[in-house]
This record gives sequence, structure tokens and C-alpha cells, in this order.
Amino acid sequence: MISRRAVLLGAGAAALGARAWAQTTKKPLRIVVPFPAGGGTDVLARIVAEKLKDNYAPAVILENKVGASGRTGVEAVKNADPDGTTLLFTPDFLMTVYPHSFKKLSYDPLADFIPVQLVARSGLALAAGPALPAEVKTVREYVDWVRANPTKSHYATTSAGGTPHFVGVMLARDAKLELSPVHYKGGAPALQDLIGGQIPVSVNPISELLPYAGARIRVLAVTAPQRSRYLPDVPTMAESGFPDIVINPWLGFFAPARTPADVVKRLANGIADACAFGDSQRSFIKMGMEPVAMTPGGFKAVLQEDLERWGPIVKASGFTAED
Repeated sequence: MISRRAVLLGAGAAALGARAWAQTTKKPLRIVVPFPAGGGTDVLARIVAEKLKDNYAPAVILENKVGASGRTGVEAVKNADPDGTTLLFTPDFLMTVYPHSFKKLSYDPLADFIPVQLVARSGLALAAGPALPAEVKTVREYVDWVRANPTKSHYATTSAGGTPHFVGVMLARDAKLELSPVHYKGGAPALQDLIGGQIPVSVNPISELLPYAGARIRVLAVTAPQRSRYLPDVPTMAESGFPDIVINPWLGFFAPARTPADVVKRLANGIADACAFGDSQRSFIKMGMEPVAMTPGGFKAVLQEDLERWGPIVKASGFTAED
């Protein structure tokens, strides 16, 4: 469904931006976010959209097109006209994990889309709420607690078959214990239940956890290759004794296949410029995001590498997502 909070982000543009956009189309730019309003993906998309409106496009429409664990929004962009007027903004797992976890997927990340611009990376973290005893402060202690309390082995994820889900799958594999995922429709409801004590732990992007870290939740470990500058006292999963759990997710823009190369280049440059503004950078940092920018070719290489990496992980887990 399309969220009722789909917004028109501005009806005008700066003169230079309007001229640049007019070379491509006179239509507004539509950005589809496949998750609900208020989550980290949505907030980041709005930051970029505001700058695209001011400096690139005459108008930007942001749609929260949710459903089917994010696939509804992806499919909508796949079927859009390849004229540079519709973009998908998504976390990586819809493009890197879903192709391996769903038996039947109605899109192919490489055949049906063109990677336009990688915007940011946001490491994941394993966080504990009040349902986990306060004396449990490390991942190893959490593993021991689950062994002693097997009926409390459930953990929250932001969607079935996404990278947060597979952090739990990989932890269960490496620790040789059972963990039961509870799949939510986005990070906000998962955190609500974590803070409310309905579930002991949750795997979320760091950006979603920062507003609550230290006060209402405690972060046990991060999944990035190195500690987060936003949580410098929190160890990595590798430091916590799980060296194979190294995941550094990204978020990026995609255009429908067959979008002309010159349009893709113009979009990539416009998005990079939007992200380079000082207030955009400050917003990224405040959210716990690490800003990134590269060429469409560089982004495609990242996508291909991650697609290859996740195949064996998903296969070894035995997980198959339900339609």
C-alpha cells in the first residue's frame, strides 16, 4: 500500500537545479521507500529528497510504498517508466539477501535495476531491553543466558530474510544454539516492543538505536568491521568472539533498467551533491550513518560482491522466506 504520508517535497527549485532537471524531464522526481514512515530508511530518504528539491529537481514526491517485507515498493519501481522520474531508495538486503531467501522473487537486482548512488552505510547492532537481565552485558553472556533460558530465545528483526534477521541466524550457527526470530514491519515497532519489555533483544541499524542507547536499551555489540564512532565503547561482534559476523549494510538509490546512461549519471551526481551539503552530512552523522558516495559503476560492483557473499550464508542457514 502507499502510505497516506506520501509527501510532495517542494514545488519549485533553484534556478540552476531547475535548468539541469529540465534537460531530463519536466515531471517531478518520485522516490519510493519500501518501508513505513518514521524508520531510518524513510528519514534518510527525506534528508536527500529535500536537497534534490532545492538543488536538482523541480519537485520531489516521496512515497512509503510498503508491503510484502518491502518487495511491493521494489516491484513498483521495477515497473516504472525508465525515464529518470522514479527511483527506489532501499537498504541493501532487498537487493542482496532476498534473491537467495525467496524461492520466487518477482525482480532481479541486476537485470531489472540500475544502481545509481550508494548514499550511506549503517552498521547493525544487537541491543538488549529490560526483558534481558541487567547483569547480561556481553554477547557471550547473552548466549549463556539463552542456554539457561531456552524459552526466551526470541529476538526481533526488522523484516523476514533481511540482514538483521541473518545476524541472529549467524549468531545461532556460531554459538551452536537455537534463536527464534520475530519479524516486525520495520525498525520502529521492533524497538517499541524491545523498550516495552516484550522481547529481550533486537537487531537494528545503529541509526535506529542511537536515540535510546544507554537510557532505555543497552547495545551489546555492533556488526561492522570496526567499532562505531557513535558507540565507541561497544565492541564489534568479532571482538565479542564471533569473527565471522561482520556485516556493514548500505542504503542506496536504484533506477529501473533501461534508464538512459546520461540520466543515471545526472541522477548520481545530483544525489551525491545533495548528500555533500554540510547540513546533510550533519544529519547523517546525527542518525549514526556513515556518508558514502561513488560512481554507478562502483555501486554496481558493491552490489555484485554482496550478492555473491550472501548466497552461501542463506543456503547454509536453510532459511526460505515465505511469500
